[in-house]
Amino acid sequence: KTASANFKDELAGTYYPLAGMEESIRQQLVDDHFLFVSGDRNLTVAGMERDWPEGRGIFHNKEKTFLVWVNEEDQLRIISMEKGGDVLGVFKRLAGGIQAVGDSVKAESGKDFCLDEKYGYVHSCPTNLGTGMRASVHIDLPGWTAHGVDKLKARCEELALQPRGTRGESGGQTGHTYDISNKHRLGYSEVQLVQTMIDGVNTLYKEDLEWQKKQFDFPTIQSTHSLVAKHVTKERWDKLCRHTTKTAGFTLAKAIACAV
Repeated sequence: KTASANFKDELAGTYYPLAGMEESIRQQLVDDHFLFVSGDRNLTVAGMERDWPEGRGIFHNKEKTFLVWVNEEDQLRIISMEKGGDVLGVFKRLAGGIQAVGDSVKAESGKDFCLDEKYGYVHSCPTNLGTGMRASVHIDLPGWTAHGVDKLKARCEELALQPRGTRGESGGQTGHTYDISNKHRLGYSEVQLVQTMIDGVNTLYKEDLEWQKKQFDFPTIQSTHSLVAKHVTKERWDKLCRHTTKTAGFTLAKAIACAV
């Protein structure tokens, strides 16, 4: 709390300890999707949720574009984010924020971040060894969703990306909005990883537009004597082909797949 009080300019904000948190503040952090909670089985088994919620908290600046999670999974998780496509601006804020956190902690405790010259930063999760950085965007990919989520995952693998739902790593997938991030952390610089994410997302977006075009073309119905052929006319197709159900992202194309 003392260290965060030293943040200046756009990084200045407030630290909220989890222990003794007022209900109004807790609810606001939940509404902002900032609050982390206990109950992760893997963290519990590893002993990483002991003494919860003591020694844990959340910091965010006034604009809510810079956050620090304290003792969630790692001792510190430093986050820069904003709506829109200004990746460079988000990255610059992150770099400045990491420097500010490091300087403030050093002034308070006399200690630097634990950094190995070969393996990078030390993390609770082995997959984060190295830079520990995950650069991600939320993007709608209705074309890829219609083409197949498994096929999207395979394409992301080729592009060194990792797709997940917008509810987090274990929150599952709903609709056609995805959190797309760099897959690797180790063996690459931060700049390389951000560029990998940018290039990959641009590629997925262009491909998604192509899949959307194919998805909305009137299909050739092979079973010409079926009810599908009788009722799915071009007029009805043009009217309904772009409709997607809210719960599962189901489309007319999926509904008649067995007849095409």
